[in-house]
Amino acid sequence: MPNIITLKTPLTDEKIASLRIGDRVLITGIIYTARDAAHKRLVELADQGKELPFDVQNQIIYYVGPSPARPGRPIGSCGPTTSYRMDVYTPKLLAMGLKATIGKGNRSEDVIEAMKQYRAVYFAATGGAAALLARSVQKADVIAYQDLGAEAIMRLEVADFPVVVANDIYGNDLYRDGIAQYKRA
Repeated sequence: MPNIITLKTPLTDEKIASLRIGDRVLITGIIYTARDAAHKRLVELADQGKELPFDVQNQIIYYVGPSPARPGRPIGSCGPTTSYRMDVYTPKLLAMGLKATIGKGNRSEDVIEAMKQYRAVYFAATGGAAALLARSVQKADVIAYQDLGAEAIMRLEVADFPVVVANDIYGNDLYRDGIAQYKRA
């Protein structure tokens, strides 16, 4: 059974360089949430040379639109959303220092190339495990774009948030390489 790697945020080039596709990782620290509409606004701000609502340098963005929190809980179910919808925005954010994203599904070649260039990784979270993932969230605060509802940008404090490295800084792709490994000739 593979080792489980524990990562604390913020991330560093050294931490990122040690990761390989297939590594199981538990993230502890701060991660940010953002989906399509929030990404569009972030990139528009960046293109205008304006300050973003949070510093993306060495951070992680989780592609999620959580359900409302039940009483006494910081967040509702919070499963990953399909990542390719953010692919048009991701290279710009990686160029600004973003070190990782979390979602589900594969990434475009442009994003994979940007991850290699800017030394970033893509983590896959298990779809269908939204209630389980929510157990790792200790605190959740909306920090920007409250008008987007569940798609507002949130700052999450997480402990042992479970993910798998799907793309590493070396251009390896778990989706592509996994299919090739098990494909019958």
